Amino acid sequence: MAEADRAAIAGGVSGLALMQAAGAAVARAVRARFRPCRVLVLAGPGNNGGDGYVAARLLEQAGWPVGVAALAPPRLGSDAALAAAAWRGPCLGLEAAEIARAGLVIDALFGAGLQRDLAPELAALLRGVSAPVVAVDVPSGVDGATGQVRGFAAQAALTVTFFRRKPGHLLLPGRELCGETVLAPIGLPGAVLQGIAPSSFANGPALWRLPRRDAESHKFSLGHVTLVAGATMPGAARLAASAARRVGAGLVTVAAPDGPTAALFRAGEPGLLVRDDPPEALIEDPRRNAWLLGPGASPGQAILDLLRRLVQAGRAVVADGGALTAAAGQPDALRGAAVLTPHAGEFARVFGAATEDRLAAARAAAARTSSVVLLKGSDSIIAAPDGRAAINSNAPPALATAGSGDVLAGLVAGLLAQHMPPFEAAAAAAFLHGAAATAALGGARPDQPLIAEDVLSGIGPAVAVALSSGGWTAAS
Repeated sequence: MAEADRAAIAGGVSGLALMQAAGAAVARAVRARFRPCRVLVLAGPGNNGGDGYVAARLLEQAGWPVGVAALAPPRLGSDAALAAAAWRGPCLGLEAAEIARAGLVIDALFGAGLQRDLAPELAALLRGVSAPVVAVDVPSGVDGATGQVRGFAAQAALTVTFFRRKPGHLLLPGRELCGETVLAPIGLPGAVLQGIAPSSFANGPALWRLPRRDAESHKFSLGHVTLVAGATMPGAARLAASAARRVGAGLVTVAAPDGPTAALFRAGEPGLLVRDDPPEALIEDPRRNAWLLGPGASPGQAILDLLRRLVQAGRAVVADGGALTAAAGQPDALRGAAVLTPHAGEFARVFGAATEDRLAAARAAAARTSSVVLLKGSDSIIAAPDGRAAINSNAPPALATAGSGDVLAGLVAGLLAQHMPPFEAAAAAAFLHGAAATAALGGARPDQPLIAEDVLSGIGPAVAVALSSGGWTAAS
């Protein structure tokens, strides 16, 4: 965003005009959501504070009682200084008594570029805010690049940001601290992105397109998933296989470890294929183009050896569950897999605990393994070896249930079988996973409990939503 501002100004857009538009967007959002009340604008010394001065002036002109409490004066000659000079209303002390009198607080102290902790005395003042908070860009104290809190950040009821969201608007805990987030245009031309070439994206159907079926499609053209199952947790494999089938894979085979386990699978869904010969015997069939290793499988060297053979044979491999556990402390054992799907614990065992910058950690893991990494969570991150990353934010809390990760792994494998590239397949699977849970909830609270089988029932409606939003692309 800093580069976008600079590029726009270099191209002739007035920095002060951008500030005026940003402040006007804040004032509009406030007037649309709150009744007139005593407003206190907390203004920092930079452009974020300048936006606050503009919002204060426009709200006062609309008849609202407004005061500004400045942390420090803007730099002389800056756009923020010009905005501050245009403010003719009360300038109040930045103190607890003024904060306590406010019916609404506009937080224009620091924007998304904050890279240090808030001073303890400022954090103490913000802790005393009891009125609704409207944050300009991000709540002060939220790191716009990581979503982490720098010392302290007050909970906002509303955040107004500009041109494009930042990772901190989507990554936790920043996403929750933002409250409702409004993205406002302020006159920055979209063409500035061409020179910046951003590599971080909000996940959604605009980022990928699902495979299509046409009159010439047949089960082999839509790919064949082979899932290597374990004997101790067959339910995990059944969930993953069902998800792969529901997302459109032409065939799905479960490779069972023994006859009794194979019999168990054969008693399940009639459309599921089951084999009980060794997985190595199935590798030579080139139609088995996507493999899923790990759901319910026992960790051990055998599964890593199989992964290596599949990669050498040119198969797209999803490594989940037992395969990731088997690679604890040896990330190179996963090199070349198409997609890795660790939750935070599995990620820590393989790569070391993710730092506060989960986005950077996922990117580093993807580069290390030459694999797409889908770091699961309420704010799942999909990172590619080339540096691209998508942040998924549509997963409801209801997905916190055993087996939901197996459903996600099956979705990834099913889309890979249909020839989606790994980054797009992982991103689409994460989005469909969240959308399927929402569909299964059927309008109920997002934190109402679900079971993984419920999520399976929502895959069809989720695919329909994605198709209507993003269109089709041909499977080949």
